[in-house]
Amino acid sequence: MELDILIMQKTNKKKLEEFIRVDHAGERGAIKIYEGQLLALNTIYKDNQLKEIIEEMREHEREHCDYFENEIKKREIKPTKFLPLWDLLGVGLGFGTTLLGKKAAMLCTASVEEVIDKHYQDQINQIKDDEKELRDKIIKFREDELHHKDIAYEKGASKEGFYSILDKVIKTGSKIAINISEKI
Repeated sequence: MELDILIMQKTNKKKLEEFIRVDHAGERGAIKIYEGQLLALNTIYKDNQLKEIIEEMREHEREHCDYFENEIKKREIKPTKFLPLWDLLGVGLGFGTTLLGKKAAMLCTASVEEVIDKHYQDQINQIKDDEKELRDKIIKFREDELHHKDIAYEKGASKEGFYSILDKVIKTGSKIAINISEKI
């Protein structure tokens, strides 16, 4: 019986480490996507209204990332080894979608947030009562992400024509990054 309890505790600890590792990587990735979008907006594709929207969403992502950064340090969890690659891909995705125009930039946000919605909800459903603070933070962050998705659709995100392909590519890439970051 005691062995079963120890095994369950170790399994729960490992699962929480995976949650925190991947959430840290994801929030940092979101910041990098927005930084790529802002780079394009500051250099090539001028749209001050879009720039203000993206800057505000980036601030939410910084709050989220700071929380997971602190959790990584506090719990002595190793971040994913892929952070440098995710940084590069995030900036590239943000920059590239913004060069395609406002619809593509906003679709990028909507597509990523749709994946994160399900991802966070899965975590919320698995986190036990002994990790109430972590669960409550993820609930709040999920609400922020859903708000970002709503803003993206209000500001022109579309899945029509070419954009349906872009949506699938972004979602597939996000899911792959999640799966890798949980484990490595």
